[in-house]
Amino acid sequence: MANKRNLKRTINYVCSDLFAECIATSLYSNIQEKDNVNALLTSILVIHNDYICRVSHPEPGITHKVFYKKLIADFKKQVEELSDQVSNLE
Repeated sequence: MANKRNLKRTINYVCSDLFAECIATSLYSNIQEKDNVNALLTSILVIHNDYICRVSHPEPGITHKVFYKKLIADFKKQVEELSDQVSNLE
């Protein structure tokens, strides 16, 4: 990790791409239930806000290197789960 600014930018890019992919999938497929799409969009926004806040305020008692490695690993895991959910919308 170079710095917090780059990490925040990466989180912003990934979440915005995931959000756009979800919108595009919902528009171009014949999804009858929009509740699932709305719940997925809401969860993307919640994850975005959560991780941006966590970058700004590391947990006390944990070294910064360990904290940010765990943060990045958790973010990747949640993004993979969300991308699987977006691909299964059809």
